[in-house]
Amino acid sequence: MSLERLKTARNRTIGTKQTVKAVEKGQAAMVFIAKDAEEFVVRDVIRLCGEKQVELVYVDTMAALGKACGIEVGAATAAIVKA
Repeated sequence: MSLERLKTARNRTIGTKQTVKAVEKGQAAMVFIAKDAEEFVVRDVIRLCGEKQVELVYVDTMAALGKACGIEVGAATAAIVKA
């Protein structure tokens, strides 16, 4: 269900750097994290989401997250950005 929201979202970020920026600026409405992503890659995103009280959704694989974002490679993180 939540992955469908990401697929249809008009505004989103893909990748850890862009997701961190969106969370820091208070623009992220929901953040998606791949369960198979390296811990050191997603640790800051998880911490920031806790601090900023942004909803976290875990996705089984980076490949599934990348596909939901419409890209042909895996993604460790993505976010739906407030309009």
